[in-house]
Amino acid sequence: MRIGDLAAARGLTAKTIRFYEQAGLLPEPPRTPGGYRDYAPGTTTTRLEFIRHGQSAGLTLAEIRSVLVLRDSGQAPCAQVTELIDRHIADIEGRMAELREARTVLRALARRAAATDPSTCKDTDICTILSRQTNT
Repeated sequence: MRIGDLAAARGLTAKTIRFYEQAGLLPEPPRTPGGYRDYAPGTTTTRLEFIRHGQSAGLTLAEIRSVLVLRDSGQAPCAQVTELIDRHIADIEGRMAELREARTVLRALARRAAATDPSTCKDTDICTILSRQTNT
């Protein structure tokens, strides 16, 4: 299967597929006598699906490549994938905690902004809403 056909079938661009080759996610395919890439439809589409699913789960291309390297060496990558998933869950939970904290701060600032009279702002203040001082 030529690169253009593969790209169209998977909803990708030929440039993306070439990038995946260069990044070590896809093995370099054999070439036709005319020099065109000749992809094996089954195994290549399976890898492209795996890459897409990995990315949608938040895995980086480097992480996906490490899983593929394990599989290509004949090892089951289940333990590594489980570790990656656990790490990403922990990262997301940490970011969610940070976002909750930011929401709390922003709500307090919104209350302060609603109670602030712009005519009482001093020339020495940049913005009394964002300052640590409370308005009196």
